[in-house]
Amino acid sequence: MLRHRALLKLLFCAGLCIFIAGTVLASLYITFHYRKKGFRSPHSATQRSAATAVCQSCREEDAIRRRVLQLEARGWERQEESYQKLRSGLLRDCRGISEAVMTQENTPLGSKVIYDGEKQRHIEIDQKIFSTFPQESPIGNVTFASCAVIGNGGILLGSGCGEEIDRADFVVRCNLPPVEGRFYSDVGNKTDLVTANPSILLERFAALSERRRPFADCVSRYGIGTLLALPAFSYGRNTPLSLRALYTLQDFGTPAQPVFLNPQYLGSLARFWRARGLRALRLSTGLMVTSLALELCSSVRLYGFWPFDRGPDGSPLSHHYYDDQHSPTSIHAMPAEFYQLLELHGQGVLRIQLRKCQRQQGEERGGQPDTTWASLTQPGPGSVG
Repeated sequence: MLRHRALLKLLFCAGLCIFIAGTVLASLYITFHYRKKGFRSPHSATQRSAATAVCQSCREEDAIRRRVLQLEARGWERQEESYQKLRSGLLRDCRGISEAVMTQENTPLGSKVIYDGEKQRHIEIDQKIFSTFPQESPIGNVTFASCAVIGNGGILLGSGCGEEIDRADFVVRCNLPPVEGRFYSDVGNKTDLVTANPSILLERFAALSERRRPFADCVSRYGIGTLLALPAFSYGRNTPLSLRALYTLQDFGTPAQPVFLNPQYLGSLARFWRARGLRALRLSTGLMVTSLALELCSSVRLYGFWPFDRGPDGSPLSHHYYDDQHSPTSIHAMPAEFYQLLELHGQGVLRIQLRKCQRQQGEERGGQPDTTWASLTQPGPGSVG
């Protein structure tokens, strides 16, 4: 009996060992087979994708930092020929002065307008919508001596650029940023044109479906005659939202003038930059208004444009100068766009301000200090920290 039990136990152990060995061999075979065929587990693919994205971001940041160092060493000098060449291209291909804003001249009653974010969709301009358009472009066919385009990057915080910004003849801001109180010394408050993305209306003002006074008060702080540019025809869902914004400002007697960005102009602008190597699902508001400023102004300076969470000197930055809130998703190629703008800086077409502003004895055209990029990458009195 004992010998019988021992034999059964031995057979059981042998079978168990054979089963385990078979499982291991099968796993090794499957792994080898799938690798040979080029298959990978979903988790490893996701991890590699995330790692690739991080590496790509690092490469972009490193490339931009190296370019900044090169430009810093060389110094900035305006190149009139380069500026005129780019401006002529914008005037010819995009015609922002007359086409950027929808008017009764460039969009007649009954026109079929194609949404620039939904090419398969269009809307016919009826009398109700047509009546909201100004008769002609409110921008006017005037060339300003100097323009300041204000991004919302954290690099502006502590810059002391407010006074310099307010000296510009035409000031453009993006997405209804705060300009009062503690921010005034860094960003100024003069505003000739300010944009409002639909996400701002949705997130900050509940799509104007509840109390509308906060939105009217927010826009009022930019002053009389400020143009509020709304992308009413980028996507179908933005049309009723933008109309609610316009009616709200009219109902509350807000002194700003709401206007709608022309999708035809935005499409032309996308093609213009695509032909110059920029690949982006959609242009950012910053690049759109910078392009318009290059048509409008003899001298263009950018503030608050920097796409990374560490400044040129390596110091940590908040995402915006007024908060550290990131968008959950982005359809913009911000580093690639910034590199394009950096190249325009290098070509003497426009200037990018990446450090604290300070008064200088020399003044360039338009009343803006003729500063250089000295101490851009080293902490010190001229750096943004």
